[in-house]
Amino acid sequence: MTTDRAARWAGRAAWPLGGAVLLFTAAALGLAGHNGAGIGDVTHLFMVVACGTVGAVIAAHRPANPVGWLALTGGFCFALQEACGQYAAHGIVVEPGSLPLAAALAWPQNWLWVPGNAAVALIPAFFPDGRLLSARWRPAVGVVVGLGALAVLTGAFRPGANEQVTPVGAANPLGLAGWQPVADLTGGVATLASAMVFLAAGSTVAWQARRARGVRRQQVKWLGYAVALAVLVVAARLVAGLTDGNPGIWPYGSVFWDLAGGLSAALIPIAVGIAVRQHRLFDIDLLISRTAVFVTLSVAVGGAYVLVVVLLGAGFDASGSLPVSLVGAAVAASIFAPLRHWLQRRVNLLVYGERDDPYAVLARLGQRLEQTQDAAAVLATSTATVREALQLSYVAIETVDGRSYRLGDRPADPVRLPLVAAEPVGYLLLGPRAGETALGARELRLLRDLARHIGVAVQAVRALDRAQSLAADLRRSREHLVVAREEERRRLRRDLHDGLGPTLAGLTMRAEAAQELGPGEQSRRLLEEIVVDARTAVADVRRLVNGLRPPALDTMGLLGALRSHLAAWPGDGPRVVFTAPSALPELSAATEVAAYRIAVEALNNARRHAHAATVQVRLAVVGGRLRVDVHDDGRGRRPGEPDGVGMHSMRERADELGGSCVVTSAPGAGTRVTATLPTGTEDEDGPGPGTAG
Repeated sequence: MTTDRAARWAGRAAWPLGGAVLLFTAAALGLAGHNGAGIGDVTHLFMVVACGTVGAVIAAHRPANPVGWLALTGGFCFALQEACGQYAAHGIVVEPGSLPLAAALAWPQNWLWVPGNAAVALIPAFFPDGRLLSARWRPAVGVVVGLGALAVLTGAFRPGANEQVTPVGAANPLGLAGWQPVADLTGGVATLASAMVFLAAGSTVAWQARRARGVRRQQVKWLGYAVALAVLVVAARLVAGLTDGNPGIWPYGSVFWDLAGGLSAALIPIAVGIAVRQHRLFDIDLLISRTAVFVTLSVAVGGAYVLVVVLLGAGFDASGSLPVSLVGAAVAASIFAPLRHWLQRRVNLLVYGERDDPYAVLARLGQRLEQTQDAAAVLATSTATVREALQLSYVAIETVDGRSYRLGDRPADPVRLPLVAAEPVGYLLLGPRAGETALGARELRLLRDLARHIGVAVQAVRALDRAQSLAADLRRSREHLVVAREEERRRLRRDLHDGLGPTLAGLTMRAEAAQELGPGEQSRRLLEEIVVDARTAVADVRRLVNGLRPPALDTMGLLGALRSHLAAWPGDGPRVVFTAPSALPELSAATEVAAYRIAVEALNNARRHAHAATVQVRLAVVGGRLRVDVHDDGRGRRPGEPDGVGMHSMRERADELGGSCVVTSAPGAGTRVTATLPTGTEDEDGPGPGTAG
C-alpha cells in the first residue's frame, strides 16, 4: 500500500515538473531574443522541450520506469540552466543592473548541464521497460553518477563565463581563480564517460533487438528510426558545412540546417516516449519504408540534377544559366517515376514480403508442392512459404483429421481462413507482422487465394494417404487369406496323412493277407476288420468334408442348418431361443459358413464356459447386411481376461468378409457376440421368432 501511494504521488509530481520545463524554456526563449540570439543559438531547446514533455508523460503513467524520470531530469536541468543563463546574461552583460538577482542566477548555469547530460546518457541503459540491460551495467551507472557529482562540484567553482549558454554569457560569481583547468578536466571526463555509456548502452539495445520479438522489437525500431534520422541529418549538415565555402565544419547562419539539427535531435526523446507508452500508435515498418524511399529518392534525384548541371556548366560555361537548370530538372524528373517505383518495390519486399507480387507467391507455392507427396511435408511447405512470402509473425495449418504444423508464436486471436476443396479440409491460422495489430485487405486477398491452393493440395494428399491406407489394408487382408489358406491346407494334409492315410494302408495290407489265406475263419476275421476300418475311413472323410463346409448348409440353408444344429443340442445344456426372419436373401457361400461357424462357436462357449441358463440367438438383415447376435445370461468375463482361440476365430471370419464381430461382456451380465456380415442385398425382413431347445 505504501509503495502504491508513493507511486501515485510521484506520478502527480511529474506534471508540475513537466510544466516547469515548458515555463523555463519559454522564459529562456524570450530572454535569448532580447540578448540577440539567432535561430542556431536556441534550436537545442527543441530537444529540451521534448525531454521534459516525454519524461512527464512516462513518469505520470509509469512512475516505476526510470526512463521517464531520466528524461524529465534532463529536460528540467537544461531548461533551468538556459533560463538562468539567459537571465544572468541579460542582467549583467546586455543591460547591466536591469534585473534583480542576476549575479546569483549566473551560478547554476555552470553545473546544471552535468546532471542533464548524465540523465539523458543513462536512458538507453534502462530502455524500454525501466530495468537495467543486465546486472553488469550497474558499475557503469555508478561511474556516470560518481563522475557527474565530481563535475558538479568542480564546475560550481569554475571561473569565467559559462560557454553552455549563447550568444553571451555571465561570469560565475563563485568562481575561484586557477580552478578552471580542474573544472574543465572533470567536466570533460564526465562528459566522455556519459557519451561512452550512452553509445554502449544504445549498441547493446540494438544488439539485443536482433533476437527480440513482438513488442520489444517494435520499441527498439522506434528508437532506431529516430537515431538513424538524427545521424542522417548530422551527416547532411556536415556535408553542407564542408561545401558552403565558410570556415568551420557546420553550415554557418543557415536557418534550415539549424532547425533540421534541432528537430532531428528532438525526435530521439519523442521516439523513446512512443516506444514506452504507445509503440503501436503508428505502423513503424510503414514509416521506415516510406522514409527509406524518400531519402534514397531525394539523394538520387538531387544527385542527378547536380551532376547534369555541373557537366553542362563545364561544357558550355553556363552553369548558372536557366537552360542548364531546366535540362537538369528535366533529367531528374525523367528518372523520378521509375526510380520511385523500383525503390518502393525493393523496400516493400524487405518490410512486407511479396504481397505486391501474388503471382510469384502462387508460383513458388505450386512449384514446392509439386515436389511434396505426404501430408506432413505439404503442411510444412505451405506454412513456410506463406510466412516467408508475407513476413508474418505466425502461420499455422490445422486439418480436419487432426494434423497441424505451425511457425512462430501464436497470437491471442489469430486470423482463421478456411481450407476448402469440395469439402472443408482444415484452417489456415495467421498472425500479423510484429508490431501490427491486423492484416490489411491486400494481404487477406492474397492469403485467401493461397488458402484455396493449399486446400486442394491438402485434399489431394489426404486422398493419396487414404488410398495408401486402403492398399495397405488390402495387402494385409490378402496376407491373412494366404495364411488362412495355407493353415487349412496344412490341417487337411495332417488329417489325411495321420488319419486316413494309415487307415487305407492298413486296409490294403489286410485285403492282401485275406487274399493269400483263402477261404476260412482267419480270412473271415480279416474281412471283418477291413469292414470296420473302411467305415472309420468313411467317417474321417465325412469329417474332413464337413470341416470344409457343413453339408446342412447346402441342403437346408443357413436357417435350416442352425435349426438342425439346435435340434441336436444336449439336454443338459442351456435353453436356446432362436429368432430369425422367415426367409433370408440369397447369401454367398462364404457368408453362410461364417455366420454358421460364428453362431455355433458362440453357442459352444455359452455351454462350456459361461454356465448360462438361457442363450438367445437372433438373425436379422439390417441395411443390406446380415446380423448374427448371440446373447447368454452366464457369468460373463472378467476385465482383462485374454481371448481364446474361439474368439479370435470368430473375429477373423468376420474380418475376412469385410464385416465385424464385437464381443461385449461383464461379470454377472453375460456375454453378447454381435457379428455383422455382408449379404449383397438391401432388403430387410421382419423377425420370425421361434424356439428350439
